[in-house]
Amino acid sequence: MKRLLLCILVFQLVGCAELQQVVNQLPQGPTGIGNDQIAQGLREALNMGIEKQVNKLTSENGFYKNQLVKILLPEELQKVDKTLRDIGLSSLADEGLRIINRAAEDAVGEATPIFVDAVKGITFNDAKQILLGNDNAATQYLQQATKTQLYNKFNPIIKNSFQKVGADQIWSNIITRYNNLPLTNDVNPDLTDYTTNEALEGVYTMIALEEKEIRTKVSSRTTDLLKKVFALQD
Repeated sequence: MKRLLLCILVFQLVGCAELQQVVNQLPQGPTGIGNDQIAQGLREALNMGIEKQVNKLTSENGFYKNQLVKILLPEELQKVDKTLRDIGLSSLADEGLRIINRAAEDAVGEATPIFVDAVKGITFNDAKQILLGNDNAATQYLQQATKTQLYNKFNPIIKNSFQKVGADQIWSNIITRYNNLPLTNDVNPDLTDYTTNEALEGVYTMIALEEKEIRTKVSSRTTDLLKKVFALQD
C-alpha cells in the first residue's frame, strides 16, 4: 500500500512538472501587454507596409508594371480604347493608359507623408480583436477609418500630377479625337476622381501585402515590438 501511494505521489509530481513545462511554453496572452502596446505594434506593421511596399509604387512603372495595382481604364473608356486601336491609334491608346499610372506613381510619392500621418493618428478601439483577425485586418481597419479623409487630401495631388506628367493634355487629345469620330457617343469622364480611388486602392493593397508577411513570417518581424505583439496571434 505504501509502495502504491509512493508511486502515485511520484507520478503526480512528474505530471505537475511536465504540465508546468507545457504551460511555460504556451503564449502568455495579453498579460503584460495591453491594448495600447498591441495598437502600437499594428501601427508599426502598417508603417512597414508604407516603407517597404508603398514606396515601390513611387518608382517609374511602380503602378504600370505591377499587376496587383496596375490602373486599368474605367468601363466607359474601354470603348474609347478599343475604337482607337481599331482605327490604327494603338500607340495613343497605350500612352493614355500608361500616363494614368504615371500620374498615380507621381502622386503617391507626394502623398506618402499623408499616409504616415494617417497611421499615426489611427485609434484601435479593440486592437486585440484586429490582431487576431485575418491577414489584412489592420489594413482594412485603416482603410475604413481613413479613406474619406485621404481621398480629400489625395485628390488635388492627383490633379496636380495629371498636369505634371502631361496626362491631362494627352487624355484631352484622346477624348477629343474619339468624340469627333462619327457614330460615337461623347464621353467626358472624371479621370481625376477615378485615378484617385484606384491609386488609394493600390496603396492599401501594398500595405496589406506587408501586413500579411509580418503575420505569416516570423523573419519579417524585424523589431522587438513586432515579435512580441504578433507572437500573440501565432
